[in-house]
Amino acid sequence: MQLEKLVAFHKALADPTRIRILFLLKNGPIHGQALAEKLGVSPPTITHHMAKLRHTALVKESRQGNTIYFELDRYFFEQNARALPAALFEPAREETLLDKGQDLEHAVISRFFTKEGRLKQIPAQRKRKLIVFEHMLKGLKPGVKYPEKAINQHIMQFHEDYCTIRREFIINHFMYREDGLYELNPREMWADWRAL
Repeated sequence: MQLEKLVAFHKALADPTRIRILFLLKNGPIHGQALAEKLGVSPPTITHHMAKLRHTALVKESRQGNTIYFELDRYFFEQNARALPAALFEPAREETLLDKGQDLEHAVISRFFTKEGRLKQIPAQRKRKLIVFEHMLKGLKPGVKYPEKAINQHIMQFHEDYCTIRREFIINHFMYREDGLYELNPREMWADWRAL
């Protein structure tokens, strides 16, 4: 289990300045200088706090010219916020899947994978894309740290674009990367197609 990921998320919330930043961002994107002025802190202080918030996927950034704007990443914020209670109190997902969800999963896998198990194409729709990636992770074991080369080889069983898919595994919190090693996150942290 990626305990470090859960701890990092909760540590990011355990700072009054970062909480104040999140409250300012709830009204929409703001650039770093404006945040510094509103909070009465220096721009380097904002840079420090934003690095922590970005690392835990609480905020995302976009650039307009030379100015970087920050905004809340609601989807990943909610995913991370639900991860610990879900792991502690909710029954296993496998036991609570609805038939409707199972039917959709089966339909997507049948449509996007050949009989030999190769991925025909990466779906454009987010829900289908997450189903495809989740299916591709089935051969990986929780608690095992995989070198990048092993992840690339695993992905290439399905599709040649291992760079894009490996990046999607990280973006969607299926996997965690540290020091060139990849490990599955707990299922509760995964971007969940069933919630879309």
